[in-house]
Amino acid sequence: MSDGAAPPLVQIVDLHKRFGSLEVLKGITLDIATGEKVSIIGPSGSGKTTLLRCINWLERPSSGHILIDGQPIGERLAGGRRIEMRDRELARMRARIGMVFQRFNLFPHLTALDNVAVGPIKVLGRPAAEARREAMALLDKVGLGHKRDVYPEMLSGGQQQRIAIARALAMRPVLMLFDEATSALDPELVGEVLTVMRQLAAEGMTMIIVSHEMQFAEDVSDRTIFMDHGEIVEQGPPHTIFREPSHPRTRAFLRAVIERQVFQAASA
Repeated sequence: MSDGAAPPLVQIVDLHKRFGSLEVLKGITLDIATGEKVSIIGPSGSGKTTLLRCINWLERPSSGHILIDGQPIGERLAGGRRIEMRDRELARMRARIGMVFQRFNLFPHLTALDNVAVGPIKVLGRPAAEARREAMALLDKVGLGHKRDVYPEMLSGGQQQRIAIARALAMRPVLMLFDEATSALDPELVGEVLTVMRQLAAEGMTMIIVSHEMQFAEDVSDRTIFMDHGEIVEQGPPHTIFREPSHPRTRAFLRAVIERQVFQAASA
């Protein structure tokens, strides 16, 4: 970091994650600036989702550490030792990180409006009237204000995912994580979710996006990272990674993606 430069919003230092004898992350070190949009691509099993889950401590790293806006998440320093955060302290840190999953995970017994408002009320202690006003504004933002009183089972997958994005935004996060946010959707519904994500990117939200939507990743990202076997193999400007990758593993992955897309188009 040069003199006078703002510190990165996300700092990941020598991050390892093991599940028994299987090492899923093998020493990831990564800085992400405030407002930066970073897409992560790679084959299944490369560690992309595990990395996102470690960033908000849904998975506890085996070693290494993560700082969000200069503050460690999951653990704190005390007397020169790292002490695991208490649940309440961890919840406060997690509230600053929005995450949108492959599955929508909406509360089935709550309306769209209440799904968005419940987090600020229950976790952040905001007054219900204020939280509901902001939730309504967020539903309008994702184009679903007219669905405020509808329950999830009456909504399409794309609509549920847009509500999930609104729910994450209601916590006023400094960082948004997207884990294959469109992979569970029918093809005709993908575009409406990507439109909302493009809007967030244009507004300057810091975003880490795991996605198989390669054109979207190239268009919206400031930087693209290719992961394989738990390591960052290559990273750089999206145009370079997608059009002129330098590593053979990146080239082989993108070639396989293109061939699959051509086959799917021919079979449609």
